[in-house]
Amino acid sequence: MHEVPPPTSTSTPAPAPGPSPSAVPAEPLSHGLKQRHLTMLGLGGVIGAGLFVGSGAGIAVAGPAIVVSYLIAGALAMLVMRMLGEMSAAMPASGSFSVHAERALGRWAGFSVGWLYWFLLVVVLAVEATAAAQIAHGWVPGIEPWAWVLLFMVVFTAANLTAVKNFGEFEFWFASLKVGAIVVFLVLGVLAVLGWLPDTDPVGMTNLTGQGGFLPNGWGGVVSGVLTVVFAFGGLEVVTIAAAETDDPARAVGRAVRSAVVRILFFYVGSMLVIVTVLPWTAQQAGLSPYVKVLDAIGVPSAGQIMNIVVFVALLSALNANLYGSSRMIFSLAERGEAPRGLLKVSGGGSRESTGGVPRRAVLASVAFGFVSVLLNLLWPDTVFLYMLNSVGAVLLFVWALIAASQLRLRARLEQEAPEALSLRMWCFPYLTWVTLAGLFGVLLLMLTDEAARPQVLWSAGATALVLLVAVGRQWRERRGSAVADR
Repeated sequence: MHEVPPPTSTSTPAPAPGPSPSAVPAEPLSHGLKQRHLTMLGLGGVIGAGLFVGSGAGIAVAGPAIVVSYLIAGALAMLVMRMLGEMSAAMPASGSFSVHAERALGRWAGFSVGWLYWFLLVVVLAVEATAAAQIAHGWVPGIEPWAWVLLFMVVFTAANLTAVKNFGEFEFWFASLKVGAIVVFLVLGVLAVLGWLPDTDPVGMTNLTGQGGFLPNGWGGVVSGVLTVVFAFGGLEVVTIAAAETDDPARAVGRAVRSAVVRILFFYVGSMLVIVTVLPWTAQQAGLSPYVKVLDAIGVPSAGQIMNIVVFVALLSALNANLYGSSRMIFSLAERGEAPRGLLKVSGGGSRESTGGVPRRAVLASVAFGFVSVLLNLLWPDTVFLYMLNSVGAVLLFVWALIAASQLRLRARLEQEAPEALSLRMWCFPYLTWVTLAGLFGVLLLMLTDEAARPQVLWSAGATALVLLVAVGRQWRERRGSAVADR
């Protein structure tokens, strides 16, 4: 097993690190992100189209019990984030869980999870850019969707090529709008349930117990709901990547993780409870926003256009965050010798917080592949791009499983070698970590039994196997080269 010291962009050393033969020094990243940026990134990073639109599919299969589905999926995400927060607070790094996997399990693990996550982000980036372009095209039909995609990519590339605080400001205001929209929705929903809005009567529990009851499709519907909604929680991981670019990474990530997971669970579960209480679950349809239906039902004018604006902002926010996360992940891989070393160059040598310390080559490398993904999505959405999308469909679960496995190893090591670094601790260690791993494998097994989800698991497993093969092959060649040099 090879262990590496944390990247030079961090401030807290790993406990008893061992040098990696391929690790290379890098210029420091900027520390331009503030606590408010990180907090809102944690809150807004997972509040996207998956919640505002995709939740309709979950309600269609689970009924009012979608609330339970979100509780289960949210609990898994919260436990994973607690583990990741523990490791990131103790050993903050721009590569986050990729660095932790390398320290805990070996270079093959850091290489594999880093490249898989990078690939996931740049592929999903194409989906977000295309969806946002379709909304914009509906507003301005004279401009073709491809032109909107080009505009979005250019704007956010420019934002990510400048000071990191620009990314932070974009995400702060994007997240503020999304969080504000959900708060307003929750307030209006509760008032509608109580009958305190004009022309409304108290709803009571009728919609929770009618139309087949709270579990109209039984516990099988709850399980199907979990499979539908669990991926909506993806994106929280970017908080721990961004923490490395704050003045006090250990404290910043701890505060962000503590606040984000509980509040996000509240927003998700609270929203679903309002939706299935105000309207019968049978009124919802997959592909249509349940938020729009509720707002229409309680008499909010232009509800559809309002939610279109919110979804549009959510997509652009996710695009911006994914471009940032992918650039920092590939920078960290380069820093550890797992990606081309030319990607290590940062602007201004990292000497000026306002303008320096941005890994511009890493940003350009990520956006270049993002442009390729967008082109494939526009030209061959049902063939080539569909295969790419399937190949990352279950990668998030693989990443979460490796986070849990890494935490099992690193927690024991930290308690022996640097217990003072454990400022944020995973609950009920190691029992809840094992429960989380079991839950993640359970979701994967359920996906294999689901005809619609099975291709995602199989294609993602194939992509993971390919990356693992490359990782093991590289490690074997390095060991063989070292053995030859020692003779």
